[in-house]
Amino acid sequence: MSNYSSVRVIGAGLAGTEAAWQVAQAGVPVTLVEMRPLRRSPAHHTNEFAELVCSNSFGAKSSDRAAGLLHQELRLLNSLVIGKADINSVPAGGALAVDRSKFSFSLTDVLASHPLVTIERAEQVSLPNPQEITVLATGPLTSETLAEELRKFTGISHCHFYDAASPIVLGESIDLSVAFRASRYDKGDADYINCPMNKEQYLEFREELVNGEQAEVKDFDQANACFFEGCLPIEQLARRGEDTMRFGPLKPIGIWDPRWGDFNDRDLRRAKRAYSIIQLRQEDLEGQLWNMVGFQTNLKWGEQKRIFRKIPGLQNAEFVRLGVMHRNTFLNSPKLIEPTLQFSEQPNFLVAGQLIGTEGYAAAVAGGWLAGTNAARLAKGIESISLPSTTMIGALIAFVTSPERAKRSKGEFQPMPANFGLLPKLSKRIRDKRERYGAYRDRALAELKGAISCEFL
Repeated sequence: MSNYSSVRVIGAGLAGTEAAWQVAQAGVPVTLVEMRPLRRSPAHHTNEFAELVCSNSFGAKSSDRAAGLLHQELRLLNSLVIGKADINSVPAGGALAVDRSKFSFSLTDVLASHPLVTIERAEQVSLPNPQEITVLATGPLTSETLAEELRKFTGISHCHFYDAASPIVLGESIDLSVAFRASRYDKGDADYINCPMNKEQYLEFREELVNGEQAEVKDFDQANACFFEGCLPIEQLARRGEDTMRFGPLKPIGIWDPRWGDFNDRDLRRAKRAYSIIQLRQEDLEGQLWNMVGFQTNLKWGEQKRIFRKIPGLQNAEFVRLGVMHRNTFLNSPKLIEPTLQFSEQPNFLVAGQLIGTEGYAAAVAGGWLAGTNAARLAKGIESISLPSTTMIGALIAFVTSPERAKRSKGEFQPMPANFGLLPKLSKRIRDKRERYGAYRDRALAELKGAISCEFL
C-alpha cells in the first residue's frame, strides 16, 4: 500500500474516470465518488462510469483535425478513456465513435478492480476539507446542492448553457429502399445511413420544426442560460433561416446514392442530387442503433416522433431514445483556475471536465488527465505541471484559464471546443489548410514526446 496522501475524485464521468485512473497509476490511493444509482441526473440512464449521454462520437479520428490531435496526444499520455474508446470503437467514417454500453462497462470494470481505487456510491453534497486533495469532476449536470456550495466557494454566480441529445433509431426500422448507405465523397466505408430530401420535402420539414411544440425546460434558471453554438437544437437552427440547416447538419454536398447513377456525370449529378440530407451514425457494434447526426432537440417527445417520421426513410422509425435537453454548468475559469487546473485560492482543489468550460468528450478526458496527474503530484509533494501551449491539450487549457485569451465581445466567458485557432502560429506561413493543420499536428506531437522523454511528465 502506498504511503502517499490519498486523493478524492468527485464524479465518475469522462474526466473523473480519467483523473482517478491517473492518480491510481501514479501509486496514490484514490476514492472515486459517484452519486448514481442513489441519485440520477436528468440525462443519465445507467450506473456505469463515463456514460455518454449525448453523441457516441469523440469527433474526427484524423490527427490533422483538432479532435483527432487531442486523441493522439492522449494516447501518448497513456489515457485510459481513449484507450478504451479505441478498443470499443464502431464504424463511423472518419470519426472515433464507440459502442457506448461496452465502453462504459469496460471503464467501470477496470477501475473497480484497481487495488488503489475505492469506489464510493454517494452524493457529494459539500466540498471536502481544504486540506484534502480533491478533483472536482461533477460535469455539466452537477447537482444543485453541490453547485450552491461551489457558488459560495467561488463567490461567483452560476452560469448555465443548454445542451441537447439527439434521438436514436432502431436500424431495422429504417427504410433502405429510400435511405442509403454512404460516406461523404466516398471517404472510408459507407458508414452512414443517409435520408435524402427534395426541396418541397425540406421546406415542409423546416416548417414543422419551426412550429413544433417545445418541451418545458425544468430546473433551469432561464435568465442565466444561453445556447452553446456547437450544440444547438435542430429547431433552433431551423428558425435561423431557410437554408441554415442545409449548410449545417443537413448538408447534401458529396453524398450520392449509387442508385441515382454515375456520380462522375456532372449533368446527372446536378439533376439528381438531393436538396438536403439527414445522416444517421452507427451507435453500436452490431449496427442496431443509429444516432440522428446533429439532431439535438428540445421538442416534446410526441412531436419528435411525428415530425421526424416525415423524413424520407424514417416514416416507420422506431425510436429507442428521444432527444432531451438538459442543463450544463461551468465555472468562470479564467477568474478561478490556474493552467494546472488548481483553484487559485485553494491549490488542493482541482477541477476537470466540462466544469472548466471545455467542450467535447476528448477535451473532458484531457482535463481529467491533467487534473489527475497534478493531484497525484501534489500527493507526492512534486510540483504541478501544465502542458506546452503548442499541444492541443495545453492550448485549450491555457485558453479557458487565461483572462486575456478568454475574453468575449461582452466580456463573458463561454465554453470552447478544441480547434486549431487556439494554437500559437507556426514559424512559417502555410496557405494550404490540410498542410497547415498537419504542421500544427507534427509540432504538437514532437513537443509532447520531448516533454515525455525528458521526464517532464
